[in-house]
Amino acid sequence: MSASMQPLNAAMYAVVFLLFSRIELILGYDENTRTCPSPCTCFGDLLDCSRLKRRGIPENLPEWTVQFKQRQSQTLSLHTTCDKQPLCLCVYRKLNNNEFETVPDLGPHAANITTLILANNRITKISLEQLRPLQRLETLDLSNNSIVDIKADSFPALPLKNLIMNNNRISTLETGCFVNLSSTLQVLRLNRNRLSTIPAKIFQLPNLQHLELNRNRVRRVEGLTFHGLHALRSLKIQRNGISRLMDGAFWGLSNMEVLQLDYNNLTEVSKGWLYGLLTLQQLHLGHNAIMTLFSSFSCSPSLSFPSHFLSYSHCELPTPLSFSLSLSSFVGLSLLDELHIGNNRVSFIADGAFRGLSHLQMLDLQNNEISWTIEDMNGPFSALDKLRKLFLQGNQIRSVTKKSFSGLDTLEHLDLSNNAIMSVQGNAFVQMKKVEELHLNTSSLLCDCQLKWFPLWVAEQAFLPYVNASCAHPLMLKGKSVFTVRQEDFVCDDFPKPQITVQPETQSAIKSANVTFVCSAASSSDSPMTFAWKKDNEVLNDAEIHNQAHLRAQGGGQGRETEVTEYTTTLQLRSVEFTSEGKYQCVISNHFGSSYSTKAKLTVNSKLNNLLVLILMFVLNWCCR
Repeated sequence: MSASMQPLNAAMYAVVFLLFSRIELILGYDENTRTCPSPCTCFGDLLDCSRLKRRGIPENLPEWTVQFKQRQSQTLSLHTTCDKQPLCLCVYRKLNNNEFETVPDLGPHAANITTLILANNRITKISLEQLRPLQRLETLDLSNNSIVDIKADSFPALPLKNLIMNNNRISTLETGCFVNLSSTLQVLRLNRNRLSTIPAKIFQLPNLQHLELNRNRVRRVEGLTFHGLHALRSLKIQRNGISRLMDGAFWGLSNMEVLQLDYNNLTEVSKGWLYGLLTLQQLHLGHNAIMTLFSSFSCSPSLSFPSHFLSYSHCELPTPLSFSLSLSSFVGLSLLDELHIGNNRVSFIADGAFRGLSHLQMLDLQNNEISWTIEDMNGPFSALDKLRKLFLQGNQIRSVTKKSFSGLDTLEHLDLSNNAIMSVQGNAFVQMKKVEELHLNTSSLLCDCQLKWFPLWVAEQAFLPYVNASCAHPLMLKGKSVFTVRQEDFVCDDFPKPQITVQPETQSAIKSANVTFVCSAASSSDSPMTFAWKKDNEVLNDAEIHNQAHLRAQGGGQGRETEVTEYTTTLQLRSVEFTSEGKYQCVISNHFGSSYSTKAKLTVNSKLNNLLVLILMFVLNWCCR
């Protein structure tokens, strides 16, 4: 500090920081202070004695500043002499990184303290008597102590707004433990504790806006658990191991905007547990084990994301296991602007799954297991008539059809990179008239006559900087960029990709009868063939399937004959039940791509129904004579 100080204006008293053993005090400045006690440092009005690992008091400490009492337990009791400065405000105490076992006695001026930091001590409990003198306290940090429970008499009536108790050993919350803070508390952090259950209605805190319960041991959240938190805006319950959320788990949180449930063990998003979240803007479900979405949002018709919040709003869905997006999974989110489902194992997207997202502008599906959604479905994104950006990179897409992106009239950015795309049907992108960027890189293209249009169209649309595509077949073009292949070299001498020659037929069967579906495809390649059958778009993994192949000759170009292999796959259904009804489809694949048959419908009738039909036909014939 300077040797000579000018008198201070009576309306402005400077603040002196005293930090001793990481103890920081804000006190009024006194003009009689002349020296900086060694080994502390002074910077203007700042006296810094922190992080010195001292156990004693610095020498030459000005007498008027602070009196210390050092107990054998190293617990410090502080008594300030602010009475020498009539306008002094003792509003801040930083007592972290000491060895306090209880909340220390802060002396006659404790009533002026508004912020008290007691982190990194050895405090095991808190009580009314310890905290009652802190009549103006607004922020209390008790993180990194050894507190094991919060009792009904832990807190007196204080104007507390922020309570931080992270990284303790809290396993019990007694009924009424926060009742004396109900009129003021706005932020409550209980991260890294040992809570295994959250008692219903334990948080009767109508003014609380932010609640954090990350890294506890909660496995199940019951209905009405958070009832009473009418002003809550964000709730974080990450990394708990939660496997079950009961219906109404978040009922009453009508003002909540952010719900974070990442890194738990949730296996489903079911109807009911999101009920009542009328203003939700962000839902984080990443890194769970979710396999299905049961039209979760449809249970709350008014659940939507207000448009003025949508520049950052998003839904993040899970990672570890494969799951599907079922019909109307997102009903109720009609104002959602962005949807992030990237880096998961999404493999199945039902027809109409995006039907409720009428205002969606960005859809992120990158790094999933999507294939037949693009290859076989009829306009899977057609409901997204305001979509501007679609990310599909890093999936398992091998062919793009004319119907893959139908309905996307407003799309401006499409990313198909890092897919081993082998074929792109003519005019596959013709409807996307506003596309400014098409990203695609593949070295697997089947460069036959059906691809002649593609390099011309890419050049015409000025997409060359974003497209890197080379041929894998025929052998004479292998490795060549599709943009260097001459138009006359795109020929159709063979068809290595399977082509369906026999479609499965729609059938009607009597209950308990056996049913057989047959499907055939031909290919000029000797690449190994794989066969699969689907029922209602889902693969039948345990079905009884019989496959066979035989060679036949087929006329090729310029009088040549091409040797073709025809493959037949048969699906055998034994003793069909009413649950066997559905639409069946075969998928035949090889290295060059997959071919999808039409869908054959199976109807199962009971013998009684058939008898009634025969009687009705007889009666009608008799009446018409």
